[in-house]
Amino acid sequence: MRRAIAAAAAAAVALTSAGCAGSGGDDGAGPRETAVTTVERTTTVEVVRGAGGGAGDGDGFDPAAIYRREAPGVVTVFSVMAGAPDQLGGGDGQGLGSGFVLNERGEIATNAHVVTEGEGRAIRRAREVYVAFADGNQVSARIVGFDPNADVALLRIDPAGLTLRPLPLGTVRDLRVGSPVAAIGSPFGEPQSLSVGVVSATDRSITSLTGFQIAGAIQTDAAINRGNSGGPLVNADGEVLGISSQIQSASGGGEGVGYAVPVDTVRRTLAALRREGVVRYAYLGVATARIYPQLARRFELPVTRGAWVQEVVPGGPADDAGLRAGSDTERFQARTVKDGGDIIAAVDGRRLDDADALGVELLRHRPGDTVTLRVFRDGRPRDVRVKLGERPLQTDAGSRP
Repeated sequence: MRRAIAAAAAAAVALTSAGCAGSGGDDGAGPRETAVTTVERTTTVEVVRGAGGGAGDGDGFDPAAIYRREAPGVVTVFSVMAGAPDQLGGGDGQGLGSGFVLNERGEIATNAHVVTEGEGRAIRRAREVYVAFADGNQVSARIVGFDPNADVALLRIDPAGLTLRPLPLGTVRDLRVGSPVAAIGSPFGEPQSLSVGVVSATDRSITSLTGFQIAGAIQTDAAINRGNSGGPLVNADGEVLGISSQIQSASGGGEGVGYAVPVDTVRRTLAALRREGVVRYAYLGVATARIYPQLARRFELPVTRGAWVQEVVPGGPADDAGLRAGSDTERFQARTVKDGGDIIAAVDGRRLDDADALGVELLRHRPGDTVTLRVFRDGRPRDVRVKLGERPLQTDAGSRP
């Protein structure tokens, strides 16, 4: 789901600031005296827990209670791209999305694609960003940083004079298919909109702004449309499970197949953005295929789970370590695979259950780390030590951890 260029976002944003001064009475009997009154703008932080009255598993799921307590912490995000055409074909184009308050310091989480333009090496940040609150306040925001690999951005506003309602971050460790969820955001520019549904699937992979895959995404049938991007997907307790990010649609509208970046990924990204302003990912430089029992029997592979190396990026860390890609292309069960490549079965002793698990394991490491891969070549196991590189801003094809 990309940026929506909406009429609601095309209106000019006017921000005013004013000092406050009073003057003493002037009776003509002496010099005029001026009394200055100083106004202190304070921040009000409201923390509400237990929004749904349940335990996050659907017991006591109350959409009205969730909305009443959490919606004030959900914001609409407007971005202005320098040189991007607006709806009339000229001037600065505007994008529209959603976000939510993280804490009393004025930090806001949203999608990277809400406050950026382009993909891969061509990505660039918005020239201006504004945040609109449910109570009518609208303020400018600074982009602290964004992570195109996770599609997450961190914004910061001046919290003075505002009432902030931070949303608590949950976890997806025990998330189950069928658990009720609620999405809050600004679909098609309609702020503070609520939709409800269930978790349709977990551990999905969705494509990031760099072409690499975001692992562990949450699939939901809660209606997610253009403008929902960056808004929270919450559980029965009002805890954020993920950031609404993408839809799969034949018509361009929400068709019950939406995806959210998992909150555990969001939390890790936010910590790195606070610390460094950027997020660096370890990089191996391979494209792999998933191994399953029938595939293993057909090609007489020594294992029934793992990542089968199909391509090795020339000059990448895997290439430098001597990993081999498949060469003989064959068809099996409507798939094309390259036989003869190495099989990565484990990373530092952690077994890989599928090809996606390789990318998940690499998230535990930083560029420059050295890992030990358990590799099967020609049916025989060996350990290969690889010094990981840094993931580039763009991949040309496939999923290359």
